[in-house]
Formats: sequence, C-alpha cells, structure tokens
Amino acid sequence: MSSYSGVVVSDQWLQSQFTQVELRSLKSKNFPCDFSADFQFISLKNQNGKVTAGDLPPLLVKTKAFRETYKEEEVKKILGDLGTDFSNEMDFEGFLKAYLNLQGQAAGKLDGPKNSSSFLKATTTTLLHTISESEKASYVAHINSYLGDDPFLKQYLPIDPATNDLFDLVKDGVLLCKLINIAVPGTIDERAINTKRVINPWERNENHTLCLNSAKAIGCTVVNIGTQDLVEGRPHLLLGLISQIIKIQLLADLNLKKTPQLVELVDDSKDVEELLSLPPDKVLLKWMNFHLQKAGYKKTVTNFSSDVKDGEAYAYLLNVLAPEHCSPATLDVKDPNERAKLVLDHAERMGCKRYLTPKDIVEGSSNLNLAFVAQIFHQRNGLSTDSKKISFAEMMTDDVQTSREERCFRLWINSLGIATYVNNVFEDVRNGWLLLEVLDKISPGSVNWKQATKPPIKMPFRKVENCNQVVRIGKELRFSLVNVAGNDIVQGNKKLILAFLWQLMRFNMLQLLKNLRSHSRGKEMKDADILNWANRKVKGTGRNSHIDSFKDKSLSSGIFFLELLSAVEPRVVNWNLVTKGESDDEKKLNATYIISVARKLGCSIFLLPEDIMEVNQKMILTLTASIMYWSLQQVADESDGSSSPADVSACTSTPDASPAPSISGEDESSSLSGEVSNESSSLNGEVLNLSIEDAASDSTVSSQLENEVSSLPE
Repeated sequence: MSSYSGVVVSDQWLQSQFTQVELRSLKSKNFPCDFSADFQFISLKNQNGKVTAGDLPPLLVKTKAFRETYKEEEVKKILGDLGTDFSNEMDFEGFLKAYLNLQGQAAGKLDGPKNSSSFLKATTTTLLHTISESEKASYVAHINSYLGDDPFLKQYLPIDPATNDLFDLVKDGVLLCKLINIAVPGTIDERAINTKRVINPWERNENHTLCLNSAKAIGCTVVNIGTQDLVEGRPHLLLGLISQIIKIQLLADLNLKKTPQLVELVDDSKDVEELLSLPPDKVLLKWMNFHLQKAGYKKTVTNFSSDVKDGEAYAYLLNVLAPEHCSPATLDVKDPNERAKLVLDHAERMGCKRYLTPKDIVEGSSNLNLAFVAQIFHQRNGLSTDSKKISFAEMMTDDVQTSREERCFRLWINSLGIATYVNNVFEDVRNGWLLLEVLDKISPGSVNWKQATKPPIKMPFRKVENCNQVVRIGKELRFSLVNVAGNDIVQGNKKLILAFLWQLMRFNMLQLLKNLRSHSRGKEMKDADILNWANRKVKGTGRNSHIDSFKDKSLSSGIFFLELLSAVEPRVVNWNLVTKGESDDEKKLNATYIISVARKLGCSIFLLPEDIMEVNQKMILTLTASIMYWSLQQVADESDGSSSPADVSACTSTPDASPAPSISGEDESSSLSGEVSNESSSLNGEVLNLSIEDAASDSTVSSQLENEVSSLPE
C-alpha cells in the first residue's frame, strides 16, 4: 500500500491558506468539478514543460470561483499590477500566490456573502471560501441556547453572532466536544476533555482529535478536516462541521425507531421498507408533503430552497398543525417577505425557536429552512397515536443487536471517504455498487469498473452482476463465503451482509497493521499477533494484567484496556477517574472512559460501552488493533524525525494519581479465529476506521520500529 504525504509548499504561510484537498486538486490531473475540467497546474505546461504567467488568464476566468467575478483583461491587469512578467516561467508556488491574490480581490468585489457552507459538508473544493452570515448567526443562536448553562462554557456564552468570536472559542476544542454530546448524548465521556482554563498545545490537540474521531462516530463526514484546521479556526470548515453536528441533532428523531408514528406516512409494508431506507431529510420532506396534502396544498415540495421561498407551503403546514394560531392574513398577503414574517410569527406562537429570518426563507437558504422544518416537526408532528400502527412499525425495525451492527458498518463505511454516503446499510448495499467502492478503497485495483453498473440501476440483473463481482473479489481476498451468491446481497440477506462486512473490516485492519510491519519483516498479521502485542505492552509497564483471548471475561472491567492505553502513552489516562470495574455501573464508567481516551489519543473507533462490558470479541479485537496501529504509527513517525506525543508530554504535567491494581484474566485457551463463520454473530459496535492513506510511508524505518515489531510472533 502506498501512502500519501501531501503536497508540500516551502512557504508555510502560503501552505496554511489552502487545505490539502485544494492543493492536490490544483496540482493534480483529477481536478474537481467546481473548476474547468481542463484546468490544473500540471496540464498548463507547454511543449517545453514550462508554465508561464501568460497561460493563466484565459483559463482562470473559466473557473467557478472567478467566472462571475473577472474578465480575462481584468485578470491580466491584476497580475500585471503585481509586477508579473507574463513571459517568465512560473512554479507551483508562484501560481498559488497569484491565485490567492485573485481570490482576495474577488472577495472584495462581491456585494455580500454567499451561501457556500453546506449542511452536509463544508465547501472545500472552491477556493473562494465565502460563508453565510445568516447560517453563522443561526448556529450561534443554537449554541447559545443549548450550551448557555454549561458549567465550563457559560463564562464565554452567549456568543455575539455579529462577531467572529465563535471561531476563536472553538480553538481549544471544548465547545465542539460539548456540542457533539448535545447532538448525540453520551458520545464523549466529558471527563476525557481537557477543560483547564489554560491548556498547552498538546492538550488542545487532544481535544481536537477527540472531537474529530467522535464526530465520525456520530456520522459526520470529516475526511477533509484536520486538527490544524480547528486550531486555526478556519471559518468555512468549522461551519461545515458545526452544521453537520446540528443537522444530526435536529434529524435524530426522523426514523421509525425513535418516532414509530411516522408509519402513518405510508400505506403498506412495502412502503414501510422504503421509508426505512430514506435518509432523515427525505423523511422530513415526506412528512411535510403528507400534511400539505391534507391541508389542500396543490404542489409537492421537493427541496428546502426554491419550493418554500414564497412561504405558501409553510402557511399551509402551520395552519394544519396549529390552527389555533392561524392567521388568515398569511395567505392573503402578496409580498413574500411579509408572508415569511407572518409564518415565523405563527411558528413562534407554537413554541418554535427562531433560528432564521424572513430573508432566509425568501432567499431559499436550504440549510436554515431544513432546520426550521425540523423544529416544527419536533414541536408538533401532527401524526396519529394509533397503537396498532405504532406496533406494526416497531415490528418492522431491527432488533437491538442488528441495529448496533448496522450502525457499526454504516459509520465505518462513511468514514472511509468514498463517494457514496450510507444511510441504511441493508438497503444501500443491495445494488452492489457501495460494496465495490469499499473493496476498491481497502484493496485498490481489485474492482473491474468496466464490468460494474453505477446507480441508479433499473435492470435487476445489473445489480446481480455487481454483487457477483463483490463475492468474487471477496473469495480472492480469502473471505469465508461458502454458499454465498451475489443474489443473496441483492435480496438483502442481513445475516450474510453482516458477515461479509465484518470480513471487509477485519481485512482492512490486518492489512494496515501488516503495512506498518512490512517495513521490517513483511510477515502476515494474525489475530494472535495483536493479542500478544497487547499483553507484551502491558507487561512492559510492570503490571500483571494478562488476557488469554479477545473474549477473556476479565476485559469487562476495562482495566486491561486502560493499562494498555497508559502503556502506549503514559500521560493519557487519569487514574483518579478509573474505578475497580466490579459492578455494572463501575464497568460502564470505565468503558465510556476507555472509548473517549482512545479517540483522544487518535484511534478512530465506533464501538459502544456495551461492547466492552459484554466482551464482544470482534469489537475487542478491533479496539486492540486500533490502539496497536496508533502505537506503531508513533514509532514510525519518530523514526522519520517527528516528535511523538510522549515527547510533548514530557514538558507537561501528568495527573497526580496512582495506577489502579491489575486484574488477571480468566484462563481461556480459545482465541478469535482467522475467518468469520456464516453463523449470525454479535457485532455490537464498530471497527477501526483507518484509511489507506493513513499508512506509514515506504521509507526505511529505524531500528526502533524494527524492535517494536520484531518481538511479535512469527
């Protein structure tokens, strides 16, 4: 596996003005769709292999960032004013400086901010990073409302939306961690957050690492966001992340499990299956149209922007949901701005929080309109309380164990950075395309894309062809797929889908560990290697804890994992917060702390506390492997001359606490086997999310890494 170290720019300030995605896009041949398809620095080279400043103007004016701002002559004039010699050769850094100057002057020409941040993800491919002041104000209001009473943050809140205080306040990482816990309570053990009044750079980085890994664990897309982006308070990336977190909070109840009354939106069991596969925002639209039809509204709302700009749909919706607050004037007025104002007044009388302005409705801000409709749904959904319908809906949803497994795979796949976003694993894998994307990510070159059909797929046999290729590749990777055919995936066989996905994750995990190991010996990685590594690391600290397998019952206390985390990074565990792990409550406290400490360290994991308490052997394996991967990466980084967390922590204070006593594991001879059986197995959480690009570079490592891995068994 090759690694990617990024585009390096010698001018550090210049490099700080661009994300790695932007630098790669500007330099590579695969330029993003926000720019002209034939425009990238490499392709500008002439027959002599050079790029001159004179090559830039005619191409720059075709890019999305500048085509509405500049004409070709204006670009030439700006470059000329900078003292540019159009005949001179220009290197990549010179090109970036020219681009940055054009970007800055373009911002000055704009009449006002444009809505470029997205509720789904931050805009990172258009270099002119404008932000929506309305969205910023809305998110600030949300933060003030939900975190205003937080013991730590209340001294800094409320934030003034007219300032940029938000971007300064997030720089220590505390606010974002707290916001994630508001969106999905219990995601982060707040004992793991560094909340001292003054924190050092290492502690600040820990908070940001905890934030990003926890954001992935609730379903946010953070592929293009790094800890340095949060430290620098980059507005467009921060608003993109905050909007995702808030969206997850607002749409959390838009599913049959949380709101079984939604079954009223459909007529039969087939429609219920379709409802289960819809993403939350589509369910919200379906709910809105359901009530609009009852109210006599003739149109169908298909989006949260152009279809609601005139305010009529809102007027009908609110009149049917809260007729006691109805104002006939709302539909009588002709001015859209006045109607939007009356709509917001109506919603406020219902008890909805006002996060947007009449202007936001009229201008069709999709993010804020979605948030507004979600607020209405939470306040009054107007759905039936028919117990028979609710019971039917509850029967259609998966059991707790299957739901936990589905959550695990969904979050893992979404964290890989592939093109398709997964809303429901069992539905989304049935055409085979998603699985082909995952296979291509974890085993590059394994997929024959010429024989694959991209969705939407109308012909059933094309789905079978995709899934047959999935099974064929799985067998080539030595997965256990006895009596499994592509049609089993098309038919949505949950047992087989779960077994296949587990093997995908396990393969990815072992390959990444093997990739780090291969620099010294290139041996195949096995489950026993991970087990022995963990025991050796703990023993090396002088403790007596030992486990015989990944289903060792002693693991339920959490002590072994805390000792392992402390072994790979001594300062990361505050032993004052650790319990003996004897009662269920003590085990739960330790388990939640383990997950947050591991994420804080840099492990990207999605398991739940219950997985540790119940000693789910697969999740125990992935947690151990994630810690091992992080540890080996630090050794590899040190050999390349970079500082390890331990080096940084040497300058910082460590918690004044004594280690908890070790707990010896029970004698169990069995260990997790190399292959997954076709039997339905318990996978109650998550797996290591480690993208191919996270692997160490192919340079020769020092003897330190060799020593680290050479002690692993053959």
